[in-house]
Order: sequence, then C-alpha cells, then structure tokens
Amino acid sequence: MAAIDCGTNSIRLLVADLPEESAGPLAPLTDLSRRMEIVRLGQGVDRTGRLAPEAIERTRVALASYASEIEKLGAERVRMCATSASRDAANADDFTDMVRSTLGVAPEVVTGDEEARLSFTGAVRGLPADAEEPFLVVDIGGGSTEFVVGDRAGGVRAAISMDIGCVRMTERHLHGDPPTAREVAAAEADIAAAVDRALAVVPGREAATLVGLAGSVTTVVAIAEGLTQYEPERIHHARVSRDAVARVTADLLGKTREQRLANPVMHPGRADVIGAGALVLRVIMERAGMPSVVASEHDILDGIAWSLS
Repeated sequence: MAAIDCGTNSIRLLVADLPEESAGPLAPLTDLSRRMEIVRLGQGVDRTGRLAPEAIERTRVALASYASEIEKLGAERVRMCATSASRDAANADDFTDMVRSTLGVAPEVVTGDEEARLSFTGAVRGLPADAEEPFLVVDIGGGSTEFVVGDRAGGVRAAISMDIGCVRMTERHLHGDPPTAREVAAAEADIAAAVDRALAVVPGREAATLVGLAGSVTTVVAIAEGLTQYEPERIHHARVSRDAVARVTADLLGKTREQRLANPVMHPGRADVIGAGALVLRVIMERAGMPSVVASEHDILDGIAWSLS
C-alpha cells in the first residue's frame, strides 16, 4: 500500500505491507519506505486564499519523486489525502490537476473530521498495550490542529479540527525574528481561544493520556530529550512533561531562525514555524490539564495506509 499525506507544510510518503489477518489486531505495518519533504504548500493561503504557483511546483517535484518510488516498490493501492491548505484554497483545481497528472490518482481533500479519524487510527494502532485510556490525540499540522478523543475498542468518540497550525499561526502573528513578546501574547490568545472551543466539543480534559503527532511535537520532544540528532526510534512513544514542553517553547520563541537552525534535530524547513508549533502544544497541555505528552511518529500517514486494508 502507498499512502501520501499532503499537508500545509510537508508532503510525506509511506509504502508498507499490511499484516496478514491472522497476525491479530495489534500487528504493525511493515514499512518499505518513509519519506518527507517540506514543500510549504500552504504558503500565504491564510492571507490570499490561494495556493501560490511556486508552492504547487515544489509539491509537484516532490510528488514526482514519490511516484517513482511507488512504482519501484510495486504498491498495489495508492491513496493521497490533502489536508488544510487545499481545503482553504480558491484555486484548488490547479492543485488537483497537477496531482492527477503526476501521480495518476486524484487527491482526496479530506474533511477535518476524516483527517482527525485517520490521525487517531494511525497513532493508536501502535501505542503500547499499557497506555492508559481514553486517549486525547492532537495532530499539530501546518494549517490546522486536530483533536480526537477515543479508545482502542470503541474508536473515536469525538473529533474536531481547528485552524491553529504552526504555519498559519506564524504567518498570522509571529513576524519578528525572534518574535516580540506582544506577538507571542497575541498568538497565545488566539490559540487558547481555539483550544477552549475544541475542548468544549471534544472531552479532552477527561482523557488519561495525551498523544502528540506530527513534526512540531516530535521536534519539541527531541529537544526536550537532549538528542544530538533526530532519532525517530528514540522519539517514538517518548513521554515529556508539561514543564519540559514549556521550557523548550520559551527557548524556541526567544531565538532567531538561525539560532534554531543550529540545533542538530531541527529540520531546515521547520525552523521558522517551530516556535508556533511548540506554543500550540504547550497551550493544549495547559488548557486540557495534561501533565505530559506521549510523542508518536505514527499518525495520519499510517491511518491512510490502514484505510486501504
């Protein structure tokens, strides 16, 4: 199976074999290839309402490479989901036409609800058996953040998507390098209002375990853990306290882009938006009363792959 997740900031590929039915419900996917490129498809969408031609072209180049990988590995089924940026754009047809001609299938512009459910499936299928339920899964993307509460047996109980992604919050509020205290306060107020609205719909304060997905979370966890290089196997299912997240967030927001780039775990395409992503995570933990977060390297991409079973 080949799964592609095209978000506001990055485009990712997973080619994997599904487990045999006899392997049981906790059997994992067998990864054949995982790839990620920062293409910033959502560049300027919050301001203009349109996808920039250069952003579509960056995405095309990455997608062409993915199409070659999919063909080489012989994937039998392909599903590509496009998320927040292409939901919001007035010229979404230009993007769809590009994907169809490059990949051979049309992208599915999933709803926020479906995005949340796919993220939950991808994250929860791989959690340790002793992880306490119910779970609050938060997927902090570039344009939006999904909040999902559920458990293993019953699946998703409630889900909502809010427009507080790391790219959107950076473009809307964090213009300085580093951002000013006033800019950070404005971003925090915007995020807090959205988180409170989300938690009025999704009972996240009742959850026993917070699971954080996507690059903002995994980067914050890598920094909090003191890693000297990005090591997915050490980040996956690492648990970090709220105090540690707050310290990392303050440090990131107090640095320039160049100073953030100097951290060996920082992806170059994430350095300008990681402060906002960390702030979203910190505010969620505070407003939901969560003392810690468990990071997951498995997320909507894995959920897309599972959906092909």
